[in-house]
Amino acid sequence: MSGDTAEVLPDYLNKHLRDDNHVGDAASEVSSFSRRSSTTYSTLSSFQGSYYRRSKAGPYLEGNLRLLDSIELSSDVMCCRFNGDGSHLAVGLCDGTIKIFNPSTCQLLYSLHDEDTNKHRLPVTQIRFRPFTDGEKTEYIHIIIATYASGHVKFWHYTSGKCLHTIDEDRQTLALTVNPEGTHIITAGANPQIHMYDLETKKKISTMEPSDGHDIMDGHRFRVFALQYNPNHPHIFISGGWDDTVQYWDDRKIHSIKKFTGPHLCGDALDIDPVHNHILTGSWRKSHVLQIWDFASAIKIKDVPHDTLHHSQLYCAQWLGKDSIICGGTDQNMARTIDRGTLNTTGQLVDLPQGVYCIDNDRQLTFPKIAVGSNRYIYILRADKRNANS
Repeated sequence: MSGDTAEVLPDYLNKHLRDDNHVGDAASEVSSFSRRSSTTYSTLSSFQGSYYRRSKAGPYLEGNLRLLDSIELSSDVMCCRFNGDGSHLAVGLCDGTIKIFNPSTCQLLYSLHDEDTNKHRLPVTQIRFRPFTDGEKTEYIHIIIATYASGHVKFWHYTSGKCLHTIDEDRQTLALTVNPEGTHIITAGANPQIHMYDLETKKKISTMEPSDGHDIMDGHRFRVFALQYNPNHPHIFISGGWDDTVQYWDDRKIHSIKKFTGPHLCGDALDIDPVHNHILTGSWRKSHVLQIWDFASAIKIKDVPHDTLHHSQLYCAQWLGKDSIICGGTDQNMARTIDRGTLNTTGQLVDLPQGVYCIDNDRQLTFPKIAVGSNRYIYILRADKRNANS
């Protein structure tokens, strides 16, 4: 990683995910951070479900994005995730609470917290729904796995509100994913180690990490913020973080098997398109923020250009259906949809009260439903057929 990392360290990370010896200050700092902006939410909500031009203050929509609804939370939004059929949306908050909503009605269904989360009150950093297949035990239907800046990895049965199991990692745990077969999870965080756990027994299977020598970079050297399995290769996953590399791993081996250099990942900004076998990366920096790579060759295909009017340093990026990209970040505090073929901006949610730290889509139908998290709000959006000039 370049020597100027301290100078470009995102405001979000300074305030939310400090070094371990300062971790106890994170919740109070985020609380003050959330009060920093006085931008009015009413500007956006008054135009709910319509297209409109820029207002004098507050969030506004451009292009083909349509606001379906919005949710106000009691604490800053850190992460969000739809379940497999899009019927539930889990939202992880800065105070360690997880809220689960019906995204069609925005009704709060469940709230998850326990003695650990109440004591530490540190951010939920990642959420994944446990895959469920026919023939499994019925109690496995409504399980989510969540990671926390406290180092906890928790397995929740969310309809009953019970925490089924807690793993305590001695670090800030920042990233989580489930393998395609639904048999194990992997976690990453404030140190270079990547841990793999059996999903049934919750026991650690292995730890993947770089070699001791610094003459070969077969693993990460700094914090890891993103993990993503390739759906077409059940043992192969990729990871990214502060050291400006994306590492390829075989979960049966200790060290990474190859890498490419470039992306500076500070959030969940790593995705794989299983059809074209393309990797999408989003970087928190001033230039070359959104890039597309060939998975097989680990070679960059193209840089996605900045929008001509608005530009953001990215925390999150994701393939959106088969034809689009969605990303979000700070600077302009915005979320943006992009046509995959032309690389033109098709829609934007701009001038939010804080940066966009999480996005997800429900992966349903031609035009998926989108959740965008900023400040204490989740915005539920959908992109329609209109183009950016409509």
